[in-house]
Amino acid sequence: MENSTEVVSFVLAAYGNIGELKYLYFSIMLLWYLSICVANTVVIMVIYVDKRLHEPMFILLCNLFVNEIGGSTSLYPLMLSQMFSDSHEVTLPWCFLQMCCIYTCASVEFCILAAMAYDRYVAICCPLHYSVIMNAGRVGLIILLVWTYSFVNFIFSFSFVIRLKFCGNVIDKVFCDHHLVIKLTCSFSVLNNISDLLFAFVTMVIPFSLILVSYMKILAVCLNTSKENKQKAISTCTPQIVSVSNLFVGCIFHFVDSRFDVSHVPDKIRIILSVYLLICQPMITPFMYGFNLPKIRQSCKRFLFDRK
Repeated sequence: MENSTEVVSFVLAAYGNIGELKYLYFSIMLLWYLSICVANTVVIMVIYVDKRLHEPMFILLCNLFVNEIGGSTSLYPLMLSQMFSDSHEVTLPWCFLQMCCIYTCASVEFCILAAMAYDRYVAICCPLHYSVIMNAGRVGLIILLVWTYSFVNFIFSFSFVIRLKFCGNVIDKVFCDHHLVIKLTCSFSVLNNISDLLFAFVTMVIPFSLILVSYMKILAVCLNTSKENKQKAISTCTPQIVSVSNLFVGCIFHFVDSRFDVSHVPDKIRIILSVYLLICQPMITPFMYGFNLPKIRQSCKRFLFDRK
């Protein structure tokens, strides 16, 4: 590795000096992080315990819940530790590790939603062949492909950063942002900028295209089916549509904050919007799927209240 000897750590400048409010912020963040872990873990346990939920869609959901916990864990522990730091420094290895976890989890999120959209497409458009197409082996292969695709995607983009020298060390965010880290390099080359945009394209545009195609095909089938089947299709697809929509809102906030001058926006609002995705998405996911899908809702009630 050829990292610069001048820079051994980055300063997360967005924390600033929050004084005695650090105890309040720490308590709120810790409670929120624990709530995310508990909510997602409960739904994972419900699916694991109830053999009636051992179906392709719910197995994919389990991976989504695991990813929510992983994404949150890549952010909140560092934020909590920074609450009581005066310098708000993070070493290069820890910064790189956080980037790897956050951006890999972001890619996994999109890819899992794409896989779930494909699952719904097969279930609604090819119901007679569903058990053959979405068999256990194929679902396992899809999950392996999702995680491998996401990890290799980030490693390829990150390989352009790890060799660079840094001439600056101040990141105006509460976590290590890939684009802002690239801007701190001594030579901001076109190749690095292209790798950053390519990562965004492979992470978001390709999975979203698959999601869009799947739902367009589902819509075409629903237009020519009975009212009862339309309602059933809508009830199973709504959580995924909400998740994808919220994911894109969070990505837009992150993209704008990293690439444009938003100094006119109040600091607290800017910080919240920059981590909106890791605040809302990990909590929206278990509640949308845990309380909206009838099978999981009923299993949750049995798991939580009817156990003897």
